[in-house]
Amino acid sequence: MKKIINTPQAPAPIGPYNQAVLVNNILYTSGQISLNPETMELVLDDIKTETKQVMENLKAVLKAADLTFENVFKTTIFISDMNNFSKINEVYATYFNEETAPARETVEVANLPKFVNVEISMMATK
Repeated sequence: MKKIINTPQAPAPIGPYNQAVLVNNILYTSGQISLNPETMELVLDDIKTETKQVMENLKAVLKAADLTFENVFKTTIFISDMNNFSKINEVYATYFNEETAPARETVEVANLPKFVNVEISMMATK
């Protein structure tokens, strides 16, 4: 059974997709970028602020599914410049307990939606 997860606390989808889908107690989030959910404007002040907005968007999606970052078992991070990795990682790390942090890959890509610098998706389990 598939349950669609959407919340006004995270940015509304900008295409034909949902913020997340829950299937057999596994939550699959769509990639989040640094859109402010209230204004739908990008938060691009600096890479740390941008990453924080992405993580806060994901936090809202997790909460809408009655989950937290402790439930996350896999993340994928797409970045436009690997030179930003350490700054992104610094912010990302504040959302997880190091002992129970999820598996992850980080991939540098040529472009991201709206030409942002970072996009993150997650998988979590109930």
